[in-house]
Amino acid sequence: MNMKVKRIDGQGRIVIPKKWRGKWGDEVILIELEDRIEILPKRKPKLSEFFDIIEVDEVKEDVEKELCNEIIYECE
Repeated sequence: MNMKVKRIDGQGRIVIPKKWRGKWGDEVILIELEDRIEILPKRKPKLSEFFDIIEVDEVKEDVEKELCNEIIYECE
């Protein structure tokens, strides 16, 4: 684990080492917790990770219409 101690400047900025920015990107998420602040990299999800997680038996032509009809039927 790498650790750095950094000062916050008068404008509230922290400089993240260039090597870390290259690895993690240039956008972060700040999370305020009771006892600390966490800085997490903001990453775009890899959509390929979500492929094949849902199995579908059959895809019908008008899926949206069918789902709406099912919702209406269940509410009656």
